[in-house]
Amino acid sequence: MKLWLLPTCAAASLVLAIGLLALGKAEKPEDYPLTFTEGHDIGKDDHGRPCVLIAAALGVKTEVFREAFSGVTPAKNGKPSGEEARKNKDALMKVLKPHDVTNDRLDEVSNYYRFKPQDGELWKHKDAKAHAVVENGKVTKVVVTETGAGYSSPPKVTIKGFEKVELTVTLLFDKDLAKNGSIKSIELKK
Repeated sequence: MKLWLLPTCAAASLVLAIGLLALGKAEKPEDYPLTFTEGHDIGKDDHGRPCVLIAAALGVKTEVFREAFSGVTPAKNGKPSGEEARKNKDALMKVLKPHDVTNDRLDEVSNYYRFKPQDGELWKHKDAKAHAVVENGKVTKVVVTETGAGYSSPPKVTIKGFEKVELTVTLLFDKDLAKNGSIKSIELKK
């Protein structure tokens, strides 16, 4: 190898890289996929609805939506009559209107998160995607490539090959339905 033909900086960099490789200290970073499970919990006081997502999309606190929903009388057969539907809507709007929630927005959000759990359905959601960067056998950071949406609780996240590494997931709740319940961050627990 003719290092004397290379400019001084390039020669020094090459010598350093060869030296580090010889010592085994210049391992190329690798990406390891993350696996997401769960994250679609419904609270015991939520009567089968993802209240945290609905409330965020309406721009109110979860407790406000729960209060509004406490005035709703579910239909016995799951299909309310016109009169039952009107009474339920009035009960919801009585609590939500003072928080600047319109009837149209309530309909939009309610329809977006409507689902039939008895048929094995889940509300609209999008799975997140991420990978961990591993250098010299250690996880150095997590990179979220798709934030997903529709998580009502932080999902469990594991790194393939590094299952013992603990991660903390933070969610973003937002009025924007495409961002609501998305991954805000995934941090390594210290």
